[in-house]
Amino acid sequence: MLIAALILGTFAVAGTSLVSFTHVATKDRIAENERQALLDSLYALVPAESVDNDMVTDTIQIQAPDLLGSEQTTVYRGRKLEQPVATVLTSVVPNGYSGPIKLLVAVRYDGTLGGVRIISHKETPGLGDKVEENRSDWVYSFNDRSLGDPPLEKWGVKRDGGYFDQFTGATITPRTIVNSVKNTLLYVRDHKDALYDRQASAPGAG
Repeated sequence: MLIAALILGTFAVAGTSLVSFTHVATKDRIAENERQALLDSLYALVPAESVDNDMVTDTIQIQAPDLLGSEQTTVYRGRKLEQPVATVLTSVVPNGYSGPIKLLVAVRYDGTLGGVRIISHKETPGLGDKVEENRSDWVYSFNDRSLGDPPLEKWGVKRDGGYFDQFTGATITPRTIVNSVKNTLLYVRDHKDALYDRQASAPGAG
């Protein structure tokens, strides 16, 4: 029994050591893979050649739930030669048809949209999921738009007299996303310079 206990103890120690070694060995790789995935998402909206800073680390946290939909929003800042290029905000649509919809919204320094991407949602397959770029090109309709193009009063879906298309059988999803993107543009317009400030926090920053 003593020998059996020693053997079991040896296997337990060896197993624990192996798990610990594997965790340490893969932790950095996992972190780097996550970083690269985030960079790929950011560079899809703000081309890598247009910035020379590390957007993953050049960030601030802000609090503007009325416009941005969550208690805390991450803002990634893009710069070139120390000059502001664009911000990417992690906006949230809290009232999608089937739950919250998380967005990345890129706003250039001149107020135009670099683009919008849906990063998570629970919308109905075949209807609301058409907001995904691999399902339709609807999300590209935001590219290069601004609060003046279309005019602010046209920032809605066509069923409501606005500029943007809705989906057959699914109006709530595009309606709420359009409104969220508009609100993000409004926030950036009102706090543009503060969002890029390295020293001071943006209004509402956490």
